[in-house]
Amino acid sequence: MSGSHPDLGPELRELAQAILDRLDPAVRLAAAGLAASAAGVPGKCQQVWCPVCALAALINGEQHPLLGVIAEHSVALLTVIRAVLDNDAHPPEPPTPDGGPDSPSPDDSPPAGPGRYQHIPVTVEE
Repeated sequence: MSGSHPDLGPELRELAQAILDRLDPAVRLAAAGLAASAAGVPGKCQQVWCPVCALAALINGEQHPLLGVIAEHSVALLTVIRAVLDNDAHPPEPPTPDGGPDSPSPDDSPPAGPGRYQHIPVTVEE
């Protein structure tokens, strides 16, 4: 059954990309609007994790800390999803079967331990 839908992956990737293309500008616009209104009228309740107060503030056009957190995380989530889709669209080339320079030599053994560790540098931009 694994060969019954060989194009399912690319089709789902195209669907996700189309959804992101339409959703991303709206989320960024909403996040920018919330950031701009942060200097505006604060809501009556400023409890950070109160979803009822956040919803009431959203309806009244007021600022609430939870709305800012949701806006920031929504933009970050869409950025991560877009990066995953871009990474899947351009997969790395597999090693050559003839034992070319990309394939490890038989003398190389995997590192000891339960898993392999690869250092990934992380840069946080604010």
